Amino acid sequence: MNQDETFGGFIREKRKEKDYTLRGFAAKMDLSPVHMSNLENDRRAAPKDEVLERMAKLLTLSNEERNKLYDLAAKSKNAPTVALDLPEYINENQLARIALRTAKDVDATDEEWLEFIAKLQARVRKEDEAE
Repeated sequence: MNQDETFGGFIREKRKEKDYTLRGFAAKMDLSPVHMSNLENDRRAAPKDEVLERMAKLLTLSNEERNKLYDLAAKSKNAPTVALDLPEYINENQLARIALRTAKDVDATDEEWLEFIAKLQARVRKEDEAE
């Protein structure tokens, strides 16, 4: 994810890719055009989770884009928060919590995280090939 990318900029880009005008998109989202403009220009933090879900569906975001939306939304909020798609997984998986706390305690490097991610992605590729 680009460090300078913002929630508002991401939404504006995806809205334009789908050829929605700001007013048209705001109407479909049941938001005022002013509110939508404030979101896109980062004058307001990301909206509630239900609104994010509607945005993702209306913009027909891929899983990767949806994850990016959630991450940017979490980053835009003033209070510490975790992306919408992660709390349930983290709360229901004790090993995920242990792994995250261990990584925090040892200040895991980007290289260590990338190695871990690559290992999991290799498993997914192997499973896909087996099917």
